[in-house]
Amino acid sequence: MPRYKLTIEYDGEPFVGWQRQPNGPSVQAALEEAVFAFTGERPPVQAAGRTDTGVHARGQVVHLDLSKERPVETIRSAINFHLKPQPVSVLVAELAPPGFHARFSATWRRYRYRIINRRAPPALDRGQLWHVPGSLDVDLMADAATVLVGRHDFNSFRSTACQSPSALKTLDLLKVTRHGEEIHVDVGSRSFLHNQVRIMVGTLHLVGRGQWTRGDVEAALAARDRARAGPTAPPHGLCLMEVLYALGADRHGDAEVAIDDQ
Repeated sequence: MPRYKLTIEYDGEPFVGWQRQPNGPSVQAALEEAVFAFTGERPPVQAAGRTDTGVHARGQVVHLDLSKERPVETIRSAINFHLKPQPVSVLVAELAPPGFHARFSATWRRYRYRIINRRAPPALDRGQLWHVPGSLDVDLMADAATVLVGRHDFNSFRSTACQSPSALKTLDLLKVTRHGEEIHVDVGSRSFLHNQVRIMVGTLHLVGRGQWTRGDVEAALAARDRARAGPTAPPHGLCLMEVLYALGADRHGDAEVAIDDQ
């Protein structure tokens, strides 16, 4: 039974998140229905990261098993045809290597959070970024972000509903840069806790506004208490940009491969 690896993008606004749920449309359900319309089969579609309601993706990776081998271009074109008019698109379809699992084989995930920092609200990119009209000091945000890079107990920076048995994570990248009126927060790690990225962004937002200092971020991290960190930033500014895999990688048993709901 061949396994296929798909790289997809989607606008998360009309969905309740990646995972199929009874309370509304999901990206997973949209893909599974498109696969059924094409093949008559209903294989579960597994994703590298289970994005939350309103979160977008440009480089989400999923896998599915089909009963027989088909040309990868046929798979991409047929699924995209049956996805219309939903805002989900298969960018690349390929045969997966032996033992590949979209979630458990992933070695790195990168998210980007976009903030539009100007008085006027966005029109063209509405629903794709967080509008913050007040001035933000990006240099202060970037300096405070360095506190969180490395291996830490991120209990202060995860949802109280997070199901991961451990809050210990290694954060490889947390970079804050300004691009004209936009501020980008780029975050990279092997895996994340539930809402970790959005809570870190909400905390850095307080630093940018001058309400918090670098020392406050250090204290929040040390407290290991969700009540001590900043608010959770809105979901619509967040996008899963890419998922990386080691050559020849299959399943990973490392404890860091855990909840990845953003």
